[in-house]
Amino acid sequence: MPNQTSVTEFLLLGVTDIQRLQPFLFVLFLAIYFVIVAGNGAILMVVVSDPRLHSPMYFFLGNLSCLDICYSTVTLPKMLENFLSSHKAISFLGCISQLHFFHFLGSTEAMLLAMMAFDRFVAICKPLRYTLIMNHQVCTQMAVTVWITGFLYALLHSTMTSRLNFCGSNHIHHFFCDIKPLLILACGNIELNQWLLNTVTGTFAMGPFFLTLLSYFYIIIYLFFKTLSCSMLHKALSTCASHFMVVVLFFAPIVFTYTRSTSGSSMDQDRIIAIMYTAVTPVLNPLIYTLRNKQVKGAFRRVIRRSL
Repeated sequence: MPNQTSVTEFLLLGVTDIQRLQPFLFVLFLAIYFVIVAGNGAILMVVVSDPRLHSPMYFFLGNLSCLDICYSTVTLPKMLENFLSSHKAISFLGCISQLHFFHFLGSTEAMLLAMMAFDRFVAICKPLRYTLIMNHQVCTQMAVTVWITGFLYALLHSTMTSRLNFCGSNHIHHFFCDIKPLLILACGNIELNQWLLNTVTGTFAMGPFFLTLLSYFYIIIYLFFKTLSCSMLHKALSTCASHFMVVVLFFAPIVFTYTRSTSGSSMDQDRIIAIMYTAVTPVLNPLIYTLRNKQVKGAFRRVIRRSL
């Protein structure tokens, strides 16, 4: 059944309706967006340009940086525009497109973090077979698989949401188009969409998270029973610490948001949590990886020396 909506555009109510805060929030989020693009762009540049970083770990890190730039670009520029605009409208097609790319990039990042955990598992628990298991072809296939899977997953949600009938209010109590705020505005039966949100999205959020935890569980067990040297144990765990911090920052707010029902959730609470995974996490990722990773810091120094 084709979409019969009478709504041609939606109004994004944004982060807050307090007008005095709008200029301050514009400057704040503009600075955050600049740091996200500059920080992740710098990591992507050094990973591509430095031959010493041409390994599976940094191949996945480059993918993560690319995802963080795109992920934030889906939501933050529109948010910045609305801070300065009195008419905070987004077309129906634009809204569905934003929803699609938000879930496409978000689900891809969730799966990529699980792939990065698996890479650490192989590197630490099977070091002699690491280059054989995680060769260039396998890493490329893994990356392509998560990007395609994320796209198809998001296509399912965007298609099903576009077929809903929106016949009432067009005010979205959020700063971007997401499934839960749109389901609140939909007329008619939304049981299938709600099931997809709870089951499919829950699986895409919790599945990679549990796979990541499982990889680290095996790493810790292996290190405690196989590694006799405290220095080796500390070195191995420190290589995983940065990735695990990123995992917690990314998954914690997402799991909290998408495992609750639409009817029982607070839109104000959801907006605050959404800021965490659309703005805060992407801006912290470059800092976490550069401050804790000696090889990345060394690559930055070499790039700076070459440019002087």
